[in-house]
Amino acid sequence: MLERETLVVKQRVKTFSSRASFEILDENGTVVGTAEQSTSALAKVVGTVLGAPATQIEFREKPDDSLVFTVRRRGLLLKKVEVVDSQGAVIGLYKAKKFSLAGGFHVYDGAGKHVAEIRGKMLKSEYTFFQPDGKTEMGKVSKKWAGAMKEMFTSADTYAVQIAPQFADQPTVKMLILGAAVAIDSLMSTKGGGSGGGESDDE
Repeated sequence: MLERETLVVKQRVKTFSSRASFEILDENGTVVGTAEQSTSALAKVVGTVLGAPATQIEFREKPDDSLVFTVRRRGLLLKKVEVVDSQGAVIGLYKAKKFSLAGGFHVYDGAGKHVAEIRGKMLKSEYTFFQPDGKTEMGKVSKKWAGAMKEMFTSADTYAVQIAPQFADQPTVKMLILGAAVAIDSLMSTKGGGSGGGESDDE
């Protein structure tokens, strides 16, 4: 899954289920992975009192469904949305821009270093990742697609994740971008039951 520079994310609709579930496809329409949300019973109970519950989305690769990485939301008052690798190490943290009229997020690595900025139309799944210099494009998420699966993009919950060529050999960057593509829709927006996105930043 992470060997590819372009992936298509398509939400799966499950009857009688509020859990977010996605298929991840390559450019030819082959399912190469899945992203599935899970929330513990205890977290749901706590969430009824304190707001959006702790939850996580597991990204698994086909054909063996091996775990690649996880995006999780946790915390009580100051909720964090983190990216965790298959070994359980935190490799990324999304922070909402608190005082930005345009919205967006800053992305930090596990050591707290600022590694990316997300700008664009978050709720419309149209945004771009930049390096901290604000100029170098790392990748983007878009509902516009000119490939063979163009007809799939009539769905409001289908979008493409494209990695800039210079970051094609960096799996961590791919996890941060693919993770955000799903998490912004499912964990960090009112649409997905979130609170507008993890911890807030002041930029």
